[in-house]
Amino acid sequence: MESLKKFVGKEPRPFIAEMGGKNPVIVSDKADLRKAIEGIYRAAFGYGGQKCSAASRLIVHKKVKKALLNSLIEVTKSLRVGDPTQKEVFMGPLINKKALERYVKACDDAKRDGKILTGGKVLRGGIYDYGYYVLPTIADDLPADHRLLKEELFIPFLAVIEYEDFEEAIRIANDVEYGLTAGLFTEDPIEKSYFLERIEAGVAYVNRTVGATTGAVVGVQPFVGWKHSGSTGKGAGGHYYLLQFLREQSQSLYD
Repeated sequence: MESLKKFVGKEPRPFIAEMGGKNPVIVSDKADLRKAIEGIYRAAFGYGGQKCSAASRLIVHKKVKKALLNSLIEVTKSLRVGDPTQKEVFMGPLINKKALERYVKACDDAKRDGKILTGGKVLRGGIYDYGYYVLPTIADDLPADHRLLKEELFIPFLAVIEYEDFEEAIRIANDVEYGLTAGLFTEDPIEKSYFLERIEAGVAYVNRTVGATTGAVVGVQPFVGWKHSGSTGKGAGGHYYLLQFLREQSQSLYD
């Protein structure tokens, strides 16, 4: 917010700012788990979680939690970390030392206050000594108000939250200061409609396997943040993008 104040200066001026996110993906007990698993790992760990739209909270129904996590953990363990220019590598290094420190702190906090289901390790030796390489990480059993469920981290770290009814899932998803992207996996048309009506996010996806919360197509899907994820609630590439930079003038001519 301080950066925004400096930019705006003394006079109001129009601008669009993407200001972070804590993006949720909800998995219903009526979801196709195969679709969900693919969409989750791509959104959470693609680019090492270093995307504003990356999934960082997995909100899953208690009936399917065990089955989903068993498969998701297996897939996550199979993801290859290394030189991102190599075709077989899924995840490259973190961008800098600060990101590494953020990862280590998050993992330490998760071990202390919850549990690590997979990952939680800094990689060493060989190519790993020439960058900030870490394992994609999934954590569970964190308190509802824990910072790892509220703060943007920008690392490959996915926190799991269990829910019992769909209204609760939406409340959990919305209970952060951000509102950038959100995803849902369900085959229930009522849940789809409820999600799209109630989710507090500028970009909402349903059953998106290429990335549960990420991967907006430029020129096709406007990109916009609500709450602390955006400055105006109007998005780049949308109908109102140009209009917010224009100025109205009321003209009256009397003869």
